[in-house]
Amino acid sequence: MKAVVTVTLKPDVLDPQGQAIQHAARFLGYDAVRDVRQGKRFELTLEPAADREEAAALLSELAEKLLANPVIEDFRVESIES
Repeated sequence: MKAVVTVTLKPDVLDPQGQAIQHAARFLGYDAVRDVRQGKRFELTLEPAADREEAAALLSELAEKLLANPVIEDFRVESIES
C-alpha cells in the first residue's frame, strides 16, 4: 500500500520559513502571493493491510509518535492506495 501524510504547523504557530518564501516570491514579482505556510509531505509504502481503516489507524499513530510534533504541528492522511 502507498500512503501520503502531510504535516503542517498549527495555524497559531509562527512560520518563519513560510514568511521568507512569501517575501522572496514578492521580491521576484509574484505580488499575488499573500501568505505561505510550509509543511512536510511523507510518502510511505506499507505492507498490505486488511482494510483502509487499519492502514489509516497505523498512519495516524505513526504521525502522532514520529512524523509530527503534536505541540506545534497538525497532520492529515492525504491518501491510501492499494
